[in-house]
This record gives sequence, structure tokens and C-alpha cells, in this order.
Amino acid sequence: QVQLVESGGGWVQAGGSLRLSCTFSGGIFINGVMAWFRQAPGKEREFVTAITWTRGSTYYADSVKGRFTISKDNTKSALYLQMNSLKPEDTAVYYCAGGYPSSGDYGRGPGYRYWGQGTQVTVSS
Repeated sequence: QVQLVESGGGWVQAGGSLRLSCTFSGGIFINGVMAWFRQAPGKEREFVTAITWTRGSTYYADSVKGRFTISKDNTKSALYLQMNSLKPEDTAVYYCAGGYPSSGDYGRGPGYRYWGQGTQVTVSS
């Protein structure tokens, strides 16, 4: 019943910016966490960033700190990822996720129950 839909992916030159969106419906994440993960070709899915829905506390992977910013809009039931200073190594399919992981599991995929279909981000050098 809960559905997540990502959008905003595309092609960009290294050093450029993109803004991803994730709209969810069919439920709300009370006391929950929403996050962005990514998966590059031939690579395992990896954690990018997360935000707690109630408090707005944020968490970032070291590889994106200072470049990416996660945010949310409660009235629009939306999650966003602003990506600046993009690098070729950021190329991947980006997924939004939601669930109720423990604090120690924010960066682990199994901690999230709901996932979007993904949106492709390609950064060329």
C-alpha cells in the first residue's frame, strides 16, 4: 500500500548539480526514518544519507558529506536530495527508502521496509 516514487535523475557533467525528489503515498512514517541509497553498476547498494521524520536529524556517508543535502517537506509528503559538486563516482541508481531502523541500522538497507523504483544519475568527466 505504501509507495515511494523517485524523480529528478539524469545526466550531468562533473562538478554540476542535481536535485532528486521522492514522493510517498499510502502512509506516513511516524517516528520513522527516510533515506537515500545508491547502487552503481556491478556494485553493492550503499548508504548515502538519512533523516528522521519527526526531529529532522540527518546522517551522511563520508563520501558525500559537504556535497549532498537531504531534506523533507511534510506537507508535500516528499523527500529531497540536493547533490552538488558531483563526481563520476556518484554515478548510480538512487533509491529512496523508508522504515523504522534502529539508530545503529540507519546505514543498512535491511533496516528499511519500503523502497522506490530508483532513478538513474550519470555524471560524466
